[in-house]
Amino acid sequence: MGVYKRSIRVEESKECTKCSHRTKQRSEKERRDMLNRLSRIEGQVRGIRKMVESDVYCPDILIQVSAVNAALNSFNKVLLAEHLRSCVVDDIKDGREEEAIDELVKVLQKLMK
Repeated sequence: MGVYKRSIRVEESKECTKCSHRTKQRSEKERRDMLNRLSRIEGQVRGIRKMVESDVYCPDILIQVSAVNAALNSFNKVLLAEHLRSCVVDDIKDGREEEAIDELVKVLQKLMK
């Protein structure tokens, strides 16, 4: 993976010099917001584990699993919207329409499994 530089503004995606993966420069606020959401989700998953360890009634666990799924779906929606507004728009502006659309289709196919 690439090294992320801290930045005030969102910069365009670049190729990682150590591999063929692209990287994304995020603003400090965007990074912090994403990490906060993931920390809350991680806490929810730990809570589910404790419920299983404590032999909590199945429907109660299922409700918590559903809440985690909803939180992950919400995270995906925010991330996808940001990807469309920045990476995809930048690729199209740079004349890489076909690549941007092909990549987006592949991602959406994976998300809709």
